[in-house]
Amino acid sequence: MEQEKTILDIQNLHVSYDGTDILKDINLTLKTNQTLAIIGESGAGKSSLALAISGLCAGSTTGTVLFQNKNLLAATEAELRHLRGKDISLVFQNTDNALHPLYTVAEQITEAIILHKDIAKPSAYQLALQALAEIGLTDRLATAYPHELSGGQQQRALIAMALVNNPELLLLDEPTASLDPLTKQEITTLLQQSTAGRAVILITHDIATAAELADTVAVLYGGRIIELGPARAILENPRHPYTRGLLRAYPNMTTVKDFQGIPGTMQHNLPGCPFQPRCTQRLNSCNASMPELALTDGRGLACHRGGIVPVLQVTNLTKAWDEHQAVQDLTLTLYEGETLAIVGESGSGKTTLAKTIMGLTPPTTGNIHLNGVKITERNQDFYKQIQLVFQNPKEALSHRLTVCQLIKEPLDIQKIGSETDRQTAVKQLLNEVELPTDNAFLHKYPHQLSGGEAQRVVIARALALNPKILIADEPTSALDASVQAKVIKLLLNLQEDRGLAMLFITHDIALARKISDRLAVMKNGKIVEEGLTHLLIAAPTHQYTQKLLAVAARINWR
Repeated sequence: MEQEKTILDIQNLHVSYDGTDILKDINLTLKTNQTLAIIGESGAGKSSLALAISGLCAGSTTGTVLFQNKNLLAATEAELRHLRGKDISLVFQNTDNALHPLYTVAEQITEAIILHKDIAKPSAYQLALQALAEIGLTDRLATAYPHELSGGQQQRALIAMALVNNPELLLLDEPTASLDPLTKQEITTLLQQSTAGRAVILITHDIATAAELADTVAVLYGGRIIELGPARAILENPRHPYTRGLLRAYPNMTTVKDFQGIPGTMQHNLPGCPFQPRCTQRLNSCNASMPELALTDGRGLACHRGGIVPVLQVTNLTKAWDEHQAVQDLTLTLYEGETLAIVGESGSGKTTLAKTIMGLTPPTTGNIHLNGVKITERNQDFYKQIQLVFQNPKEALSHRLTVCQLIKEPLDIQKIGSETDRQTAVKQLLNEVELPTDNAFLHKYPHQLSGGEAQRVVIARALALNPKILIADEPTSALDASVQAKVIKLLLNLQEDRGLAMLFITHDIALARKISDRLAVMKNGKIVEEGLTHLLIAAPTHQYTQKLLAVAARINWR
């Protein structure tokens, strides 16, 4: 089998504008018949990468971009003009600016052909019409001016112009941006057909487009590549917290927990890892140095912690009373910042699992690790790391204590700060859970609170020690749907802001579907099925999971 040829080799590419580093230490290779998608937020440097490769970057560039054994960064303008449109073609993001308003589409493509081929104008014009017909533009549309075409038709014209000279390398900068879904799908299908056999770099913030077109994905953040690998592996199982954040923020029909953003904004010229101000699992070393893009198993990752870290590991856990085993040889892992939902009917062992992890009942056998450390006793340090939100808020709150005393109690027990500091912390926590901070509310007792208010106080109390793990045991089962929605939204916002990992216990698989990253189905003390929520919901394999989904809440008309 013939080995695929390297088309593009980028080494230590650096781009800056007025002293601001837009791209730094970019190293990429692209082979024949490979489509590499570059994904990331606006400002990550995606378009600057495409412009640097094509020799159109206005910033200061250093490094090496090898194409046909020529360093494009050292090429003359004449050499670049010879390559652009012939061997390297770029489809620009903004169709309005990319097409000349005074020439028909066919005339513009004719000029692109004549520029690189020794051919008479009439023959070039026929080739232009043929190229436009191949991408779905009839002679009537081919002879129209750009303003007479729709956005999708203009995009087709740009693709035809880029392909007409059969380039080796095709650069696509946001080719589906601003298109309606039907037109976007038409353009995506067209690109799938027309780019076969070519080397392609796809610049996009549209993850669905990347999934459909690319076989390799590079995640760009703050001008650096932070994750690189096969498209499916990256988009289904991200290892970098930023990549996970991108996927959570992207709404689509195949995922169930989305629209959860990343706090903060992107910054450039920072020491260390550019993502560290927004990262919820950062270390001191993240502020000091940029992690190398370490390559393992065909994937590259730039993360000082080696990826999204496990914060809670339960191994072979069993809890038995006499002959009854409420939890049987159970193993699970909870990762930093994720929500793992445990779903099952009453009596399946969910609450016993929560109480055993928290030390409210001792395990019969098995081990529990927090942040990689085996737990041998439940001391004060343990409860700084993990807290439990009980099912019934009124039973979880002492009727003898006021709201202020209830939230302050964990700080009192741990002797954290002065009395003034603790009072201030109580008000900050009440703000965080969206409750009043006036004296009247601070001095209320649990029986004076609504169900939703009581549950928010329970959550504020659980957050007082700033834990990284929250176990929520049916936290909304006693609330009406409206209040439940508010409490769930609150928990998700807290997770986003604090980087909380949540073990969310519920009997409601419809609710679990909306809030969890991963789902574990529990029956008779065992986990019978576990996986990414959207995959498990779409194709459950265990009969019990199928049964739970069949009886899940849905509105059915008579």
